[in-house]
Amino acid sequence: MSFQDAEGTSTAFPGPRTGNPEIARGIFQLNTAIAGFRRLVDAIGTARDTVEHRQKLVNARQSISKLVKEISVKLKAVRDPDPNIPLSKRVEDSKLTRDFQAILVDFQKAQKLSVEREAVYVPAPSPSPWQMSSALGEDTAPPDKNQEHERLTEEQKRREIFLLENEFIFNEAMIEEREQGIKDIGYQIAEVNEIFRDLAVLIHEQGIEIDGIGTNIEAAATTTANAEAQVAKASKSVKSKTSWMNCNLWL
Repeated sequence: MSFQDAEGTSTAFPGPRTGNPEIARGIFQLNTAIAGFRRLVDAIGTARDTVEHRQKLVNARQSISKLVKEISVKLKAVRDPDPNIPLSKRVEDSKLTRDFQAILVDFQKAQKLSVEREAVYVPAPSPSPWQMSSALGEDTAPPDKNQEHERLTEEQKRREIFLLENEFIFNEAMIEEREQGIKDIGYQIAEVNEIFRDLAVLIHEQGIEIDGIGTNIEAAATTTANAEAQVAKASKSVKSKTSWMNCNLWL
């Protein structure tokens, strides 16, 4: 199930508005980056879900968080409660704030779904040397039957031990990475929540009532609360699996 299926249609963004050009461009870039992040989230649990794919998710989150902070700072910098500012400019600034807020709601939803999936699915490891050598068919010489049987039996045992040890090491590393990743998402969600609060103050100071802003604030609060709850749940889930995996790997 894709992000759109799970969360409904994402926020439509018409493109850069005519307000502050720098902020408008930043919001447009943010919307594009979040669309790419949603595609990465949709791939979790599929054949494309590899260690490299998870790293792309981490990089995307960091890039988006950086852009979110930059836009938030710029929005605060241009706020001006001066009633002599033309109404048209104040309306455009308020619309930019609304666009930014709506996109953040989408990001929080994508974060929530990402946490849910990352807590359930472990990415596929890279092929081991044993698997690669088997695929390449290293042993091609026609051997004696008895010697071949003994050699294959011994070889099979070594491979099983090697793969088991590597699977154990891989899963240990992945559990640690997933725990740290979930913690990082929690920090990012908390940061975005603070930005939502700042936006609420900014909207009040702008003094322009635009349909949907109040709804967005309520939706943001609900989405943030749900995402934070999901982070806590996912963290417990990952930790509870650690002991189970450690025991079963050696059975």
